[in-house]
Amino acid sequence: MNPASTAPSGSAAPSDPGRFQDAETIGLVGLAHGTSHFFHLLLPPLFPMLAADYGFSYAELGLLVTVFFVISGVGQALAGFLVDRVGAWPVLMGAMASFALAALAAAGAQGYGGFMLAAALAGVGNAPFHPADFSILNQRVSPTRLGHAFSVHGISGNLGWAAAPLVIAGVAAATGSWRWSMVACGLWAVLVAALLWCRSAALKPPLGGPGVPGVQAAPAAVAKPPSAPSVSALAFLRLPSVWVCFSFFFWSTCSLAAVQSFLGPALGRLYSEPLTWLALMITGYMVASAVGMVLGGFVVKSSPRLERNIALALSASAAMLLVAGSGWLPAVLSGLLVAMAGLGSGLAGPSRDMLIRKAAPAGATGRVYGTVYSGLDVGFAVSAPVFGWLLDHGGASSLFVGAASALLLGVASAAWVGRGLQPPSAAAPGAAQ
Repeated sequence: MNPASTAPSGSAAPSDPGRFQDAETIGLVGLAHGTSHFFHLLLPPLFPMLAADYGFSYAELGLLVTVFFVISGVGQALAGFLVDRVGAWPVLMGAMASFALAALAAAGAQGYGGFMLAAALAGVGNAPFHPADFSILNQRVSPTRLGHAFSVHGISGNLGWAAAPLVIAGVAAATGSWRWSMVACGLWAVLVAALLWCRSAALKPPLGGPGVPGVQAAPAAVAKPPSAPSVSALAFLRLPSVWVCFSFFFWSTCSLAAVQSFLGPALGRLYSEPLTWLALMITGYMVASAVGMVLGGFVVKSSPRLERNIALALSASAAMLLVAGSGWLPAVLSGLLVAMAGLGSGLAGPSRDMLIRKAAPAGATGRVYGTVYSGLDVGFAVSAPVFGWLLDHGGASSLFVGAASALLLGVASAAWVGRGLQPPSAAAPGAAQ
């Protein structure tokens, strides 16, 4: 373990260099992850303005989200292999460059094709983040701090989601043009890339091997039996827990897609509130979800059957979305219910990430995270045009019904998480602990 652990208890914390190294790594990965989530919403906050300026339908605008997440989902599964081969840091740098190009493409777009290009570039940039982030955290962060590292990772993503509507709408309002908000997004990607470049030592594998600090990884590789190389690189796909977690990601993300992309227009139709108020409601949902992530970081240590808590939280969130979309309550109360619904999705985050880590065989962390998190991309890609069509043809309330139904299907998937994790512990003795 860390040499600092041998120091007297009264002075261990100040003299423990691993503590500060872990904090730097967690902070940098969190910043990068928050930026990737920010770019999930590069275009959706502009949808009401693009519909007014160009006459796009919401189904057409939803297709932009589909392009983003189809490219991101396919790329995420492939990025897991790339991260395992070349390392996470160079992949992250390429992703930031792609984000900057996406923002510039959106700023100069003159029609639907230009926005398609921006969505595609942003999808390429988003693809490697989960396999890269979790590979870095598993390599660099001490095992005793991984639960909180995963919690911070999730919180940073939700804060990125929360910031995007306010920043994009705020810059557009201040400058009188949504194009300047896209330029601001591009500048942010460049600044984050510069910081990651300067502090690259905190993101690269520690000297001596790809293991976490204080763990010797090389002997394990030498001790592998001669037959190990014959195991297929795709063997992890046979683990039931991988697909259970994938399905949970898919359904919960279908609901999130409705909130992120179309909640503003839906609430606008129900209550005729200004766009700034609608952006604040989406931000409230994401902030509440971040609070749920904080709570989830503690729950993951205390609850042996976390899937039960996840099911209760998502069911409560579904009920709040249904009531908020009914039109029975005043606008302020409905907006508050929407925000509180974010707690459920946030609470599930840290426990979900820890379950995936336990399911990942040794040496396949990037591949497992890439595959499982592609459920997020598939959920967005499939559901965005569907919810856009509902908003065009079914009315505003149908959007909330669809989002709540997707959460309940996520509850059904979460009920299988506990069962899905038990076969890997017996069938895959090399699983990461």
